[in-house]
Amino acid sequence: MSAENPKLIILRGNSGSGKSTVAKMLREACSEKIAIVEQDYLRRFVLKEKESEGTNNIDLIKQTATYALEHDYNVVLEGILYFPRYGEMLKHLTGKWSDNHVYYFDISLAETLRRHMTKSNSHEFGEEQMREWYRRSDLTNFDNERMIDESSSLEDTVKRIIRETGLASSA
Repeated sequence: MSAENPKLIILRGNSGSGKSTVAKMLREACSEKIAIVEQDYLRRFVLKEKESEGTNNIDLIKQTATYALEHDYNVVLEGILYFPRYGEMLKHLTGKWSDNHVYYFDISLAETLRRHMTKSNSHEFGEEQMREWYRRSDLTNFDNERMIDESSSLEDTVKRIIRETGLASSA
């Protein structure tokens, strides 16, 4: 099923907050074409870049999301997407695609640490790095930004995003 007016759905938050899992569950739960654009995959695996100023992954994320949207895919862009670094790119994408939805996973450090331990890559970095990376409430202040707190289950979060964005559920 092709998207008549592709949607840009941005999932932001700290490492271990559930963004990647929600993105994958959204694609499984929907009957529409959904491209998942993962910040970590493009930065760490495609380009093998460290997180720092002036890296190429920001342009690659923008180009990948734009390509998918221009080819009638709904896009779920997910990542930490630290606003001081990725803000201009996010402003560009949300300015270009009017059907956009921004979600911030507002999860406590204790809960992100707990969730991190359930991930298959939890051995790649530990609590010390998670504490260094953690930023409380890295909000965009976009008018349409919505918060998802740690009391929302994965299933409830997916249902909420489907409802609020108007994605077609496969159920």
